[in-house]
Amino acid sequence: MVAASAKAALTFRLSAGNAHDAPEGRLLLNDIYSGFAHPIVMDRAYEGDETRQKAIQQGFVPVVPPKSNRKNPWEYDKELYKHRNEIERYILRIKRFRKVFTRYDKLDVMYAGVLILAMIFDVLM
Repeated sequence: MVAASAKAALTFRLSAGNAHDAPEGRLLLNDIYSGFAHPIVMDRAYEGDETRQKAIQQGFVPVVPPKSNRKNPWEYDKELYKHRNEIERYILRIKRFRKVFTRYDKLDVMYAGVLILAMIFDVLM
């Protein structure tokens, strides 16, 4: 999920539960574009060189801490990275809807509809 703030999502993709986040994150970066150098706050799951390079190509400044075992760690904006918890709280609010949390729907299109409905209700509350 790409969220613009603690109350609004830009786009999302459904993936298999056993799939890694990084390839899906690169596909999500294709859906959004920034002509300016906007920061994009990412989780450590997206700290790979390929994902960070893709974010830079799309016009973003990746704000993601390097993993502790990196040989050449990079600097990142620690104050801006603290805002990542707003997005985590947004996802937790969406998961409060039982139908989103349990995912009883068999079809992805039905689950995506429920997810969008939960996002709408979250904005209205």
